[in-house]
This record gives sequence, C-alpha cells and structure tokens, in this order.
Amino acid sequence: MAKTTKKETAPVEKKPAAKKPAAKKPAAKKPAAKKPAAKKPAAKKPAAKPAAKKPVAKKPAAEKPAAKKTVAKKSPAKKKPAVKEVPEKVVVKVVKKEVKDDKVEQKVETTLKALFSLQQIDSQVDKIRIIRGELPLEVQDLEDEIIGLETRVNNFQLDIEGVEKNISEKNEEIKNSLAMIKRYEEQQMNVRNNREYDSLTKEIEFQSLEIQLAEKRINENKLSLETKTEEIKISKELLEERKKDLEVKNGELADIVTETKNEEKDLVDLSVKQHVMIDDRLLTAYQRIRKNARNGLAVVKIERDACGGCFNKIPPQHQLDIMMHKKIIVCEYCGRILVDDEIASLVDVI
Repeated sequence: MAKTTKKETAPVEKKPAAKKPAAKKPAAKKPAAKKPAAKKPAAKKPAAKPAAKKPVAKKPAAEKPAAKKTVAKKSPAKKKPAVKEVPEKVVVKVVKKEVKDDKVEQKVETTLKALFSLQQIDSQVDKIRIIRGELPLEVQDLEDEIIGLETRVNNFQLDIEGVEKNISEKNEEIKNSLAMIKRYEEQQMNVRNNREYDSLTKEIEFQSLEIQLAEKRINENKLSLETKTEEIKISKELLEERKKDLEVKNGELADIVTETKNEEKDLVDLSVKQHVMIDDRLLTAYQRIRKNARNGLAVVKIERDACGGCFNKIPPQHQLDIMMHKKIIVCEYCGRILVDDEIASLVDVI
C-alpha cells in the first residue's frame, strides 16, 4: 500500500511541473490584456473624429458673425440720412442721362435738317441742269468731232506732202537712170570685145527696169494723192458744217445759261454752306448715295409708310426710330437716308 502511495505521490509531484505551463498562461493573458489597452486609443480616435467635425460646425458659426456685421451695416443704411442720399444720386444720374439724350437728339436733328436741305438744294440745281437738256452734251460732242476732223485733215495733208516727196524722188531716179543709159550706149560704141558689150547691155537693161519701177511707184503715189485730196475736200466740207452747228448750239446754250446762271450760283453757294454743317463721313456717304441713285436723291422722306426713293414699305418700328431722331437711319432696300415729315416741314419753312 505504501508503494502505491509512493507511486501516487510521484506523479502528484509531477503535476506541479504540468502546472508550470499553466502558470505561463497568465503570461499569455498579458498580451490579451494589452489588447484592450490598444483598443482604448482606438476608442479615442473616434472621439477625435467628432472633434474634427466640430470645426465644420464652427464654419456656420463663423458666418453668423459676418451676417451680423452686414446686418449692422444695413441698419444705418436704413436710417433717414441714407434714404435721403440715394434718391438724390439717382435723380442726378437721371437728369444727366436726360441732358445727354437731349444733346444727342438735337445733334442728330440738326444733321438731318442739314442733309435734307442739302438734298433740296442739289435737286434744284439738277432741275436747272435738266432745263438745259442735252445741249451741253451736244456742244461737247460737236467740239470733239471738230477736233477730230481737223486732226484728220492735218494728217491727210502730211500724207500728201510725203507722197509728193516720193514722186519727186522717183522722178530724179528716172532722170539718173536715163543719163546712165545714155552713157552706157556711148560706151558700147567704143567696146573692144563682146564681153564688155554684154556687160554694158545688161546695165542698160537694168536701168530701163529701174525706170519702169519708178514710173509704177509714181503712178501709185499719184493715185493715193488723188484719193487723199478728195478725202481732205470732204473732211473740210464736213468741218465747216460742224462749225456752223456748233455756233448755233453755243448760242442756244448761252441763252439758257444767262437765264439760270445767277440762280445756279446762289444754290451752289448754299450747298457749300451746308457742307460745313455736316460731318465729313456723312458727307462722303451722301455723295456716294447720290452718285449711285438714278434720280440723284440721297435723303428722302417717308411717304405713305414707304421710302420716298425706292417706294418699299418701311416697318412701323423703323418709323418710330426715325421719328425719335436719336440716330440716322437708312432704307434697308436702297440705302437712302430717311427723314420724317417733321424734319421735312422744318426744312420747307427754312
């Protein structure tokens, strides 16, 4: 029994050795205890996150004081002195704008009056020139024709002189050829052999041919001389007729010019005065439109809601703009400058 107890005690004594790893368990628990310690900072981190959110919540809080500042500024603006200052500034600005608009309207209105009056003056000058009719053009054509005929006669005379000179030269050549033939014939009487005789005979034949050619040229020149003399005669007769016609036309033109000369001069002087009142740009445009227009009208008034130049209908809005006199408006179709009845009546009174 004692042995058995000994045996039992021996393993019992070994159990404590088995308990040693059990004692180590607490050592394993220490890192497990450390884990909650690690969790505590993790728990603090989420606590820090709401702290980061707090500045976000502070932003509107920062805006509120700014809003309070603006409110504080507005409150003095609503006081009576601020209310009095604002309307005064507005009134001053409105008055300045109205003054500027009035000045612009007056400037445009005076420009339109000057343009329309210039158009009326130029139209009267055109009427005076139409009264003359085509006489100035006919006189100019006659003068040009007379100059052409005179030039033609002079050219024919120069040609005749040249032809006569050629005829005289050919006559001299014939005389020289006859003299040489006579000399060759005398030499033939004193030849020594046939060879000299044949050469002299050939020279005589050559000179006779030269004489025939010269006579032919003389006949041709004489024929051209006759034709040119006839042309000169016809041209001189025609020239005399044209000179008589020119005298008649100049007399008629002089009568018409004497009747309208003073009136035309006065109108031209008025036109020059109107040029000073108009800008160079507008004056250039006026002259360009007037040059391109058939009837010479560059400034026209509205007649029956239509353009007075091309007779195309003008929209009501454009008519209102024209009546406002705020700017110069042209026709959309023909490019002429448009004015209303008010401007036309003022110019007629003037």
